[in-house]
Amino acid sequence: MSKDVKDYDVYEVFSQKEPTGKFESQFSLLAPNADVALAMAQENFMRREEVPSNLFVVKRENIHFMPPEKRKALLRLDNKDYRQPSHYGYIPSKWRELKEKNAPKASV
Repeated sequence: MSKDVKDYDVYEVFSQKEPTGKFESQFSLLAPNADVALAMAQENFMRREEVPSNLFVVKRENIHFMPPEKRKALLRLDNKDYRQPSHYGYIPSKWRELKEKNAPKASV
């Protein structure tokens, strides 16, 4: 009893180089279920020299993403300079100014 290709799902394959490393997207594949998708992904990685620490497969339909019309919310507003390190360049001079102001006066 074989499945027709239209019954297969698209799976996205992710890997980790180290157990605590980031997830990296590798490729997509067609498979009838998650177990077969994982076996296919493992077979693909067995041919490579670099062996990952872990593999993950996720049905593409289960990956949620931001639709294009809502991506404008990701654009950076120009009124957030205080979030940039360069905004705080004045602090060392401010500290010097406060130290000089609060330094004990030498008695004559």
